[in-house]
Amino acid sequence: MRSNGPITLSFPAFRGVTRRLILIALVGFVGSLVLGLMTTDNTIVNLLTLHPDQALHLIWQFWTYPFLPTGFISLLFALLSVWYFGSALEDELGSLWLTEYFLVSTIGGGLLACLLARAAEGRIPHLSSHEATWGMWPAVLALLVAYAHYHAEEKLRFNFIFEVKAKYLAAGYVAFYLIASVLSGDRLGAMTALCVALIGYVFLRLAPRKGLRFTVSEKWFSMRNAYYRAKRRRAAKKFTVYMKEQGKDVSINPDGRYVDPSGTPRDPNDRRWMN
Repeated sequence: MRSNGPITLSFPAFRGVTRRLILIALVGFVGSLVLGLMTTDNTIVNLLTLHPDQALHLIWQFWTYPFLPTGFISLLFALLSVWYFGSALEDELGSLWLTEYFLVSTIGGGLLACLLARAAEGRIPHLSSHEATWGMWPAVLALLVAYAHYHAEEKLRFNFIFEVKAKYLAAGYVAFYLIASVLSGDRLGAMTALCVALIGYVFLRLAPRKGLRFTVSEKWFSMRNAYYRAKRRRAAKKFTVYMKEQGKDVSINPDGRYVDPSGTPRDPNDRRWMN
């Protein structure tokens, strides 16, 4: 159970989906660094960043753009945030939930940002569908939204100096990132961050707490079991008609199972039972 008191921002264990996300981002950083040293041609990197005018045709960009670095210092703080908040959410909600949330928010937010950028081109200054965006910060904002959603009143303590509630920390992160993006002229980056955070929030409001995959599997097995129960009931009706033709009455319960007329409870180890 999580404590209700102030939580010091000490980093949790480095494991699970959180570790994979960080390692993939580090591979992207090293890969881009090596490519930059080997050649001045940015074709490969451009194919992996998110371009609103290309992404609907080069759909892998929705998967790859979070793992490309925006700079060493920016990447460092982004990955530290992923480490802390991602691990906390993974420990509480599970690896499957974190995987689904990361993919839905980044892919869905990237898609929404591309559609809005193409629709708003020429209407919003310095916003063009021919620009590109990349980096882990939109995903970090989505993780912060999730953390604040589940622990809005939880207090976090920075460097043993001051305390702040999780909901205010998330709002501060979002505001700071958006202001920095707008001041730097990165309108597309600001829009992408907003869209990723928005899709993450919609996921939190609509998706089950255990994740979409769990719910889909439960629905599937429920439908399958309902089909087999209906099939067993039909077979039981046919068996009842057959036994009546033989001059015998049998009792079948609503689930299609044979009921012993003597009322003797079924012995699960007795193989002579017909069902």
